[in-house]
This record gives sequence, structure tokens and C-alpha cells, in this order.
Amino acid sequence: MSRSSLLTGWQRIGPLDAIPSRGARIVETERGPVAVFRTGDDAVFALDDRCPLGDGPLSCGIVHGHQVTCPLHTIDVCLETGEAIGQRVGRVLQHAVRVTDDRQVYLALSNEVVRPRVPS
Repeated sequence: MSRSSLLTGWQRIGPLDAIPSRGARIVETERGPVAVFRTGDDAVFALDDRCPLGDGPLSCGIVHGHQVTCPLHTIDVCLETGEAIGQRVGRVLQHAVRVTDDRQVYLALSNEVVRPRVPS
């Protein structure tokens, strides 16, 4: 995708190489922190930086495949959907990301609102 084809409302995050492989970078937005993840195969995803079960920082979790494990709750979250995986339920908000031909990463915030699940 060329820079000229980017839509209005996209925020440039920086070069792909500034996000650690199998890690995350936190982007402060007007809606709160967003974790931008880079997988081992260089796929890029963006989720609100909190676990579906509460305030665990997903950006500090372990990225494996296209999942991240919350460091506080050991819940796995699908980076593609923001959904909790396995027997746990919950979801975090996913945001759109684009990587241009020159390997620049752009973020567009979702308009959706997802409330955290109250643990039972």
C-alpha cells in the first residue's frame, strides 16, 4: 500500500523495525494506551493495552503465533480478533493497522466500545 492510499484518520506510528519481533510497543492515544504487536512472521496487530479480565497490560505479555498471553491472568488473547481463547471469555478492542511498502506502521482507532468483563 502506498502512502498516498492511506485513509484520513490514520496515525503514523513509525517503522516496523521499531516494534520488537514477538513483542509490542505502546502508543498513547486520546482513548488510552494501545499495544501494537509484531509477531514472528511480521504480522502487525493493535489492541487496547488491557486484558479482557481487567487491567493486565497485554503489551507486557508473551507473543506466540498470533496470540498474546496476559502476564497477570495467563489468559491467551487472539491478536486477530481481541477474543479470549480457551475456556475464558472476554474481548478487548482491536484497532486497524497498516504497514506500507516502505515498512511504516499506521494506526486507526476503532469507534467501537468494549467494556471489560467483571471476573466471577
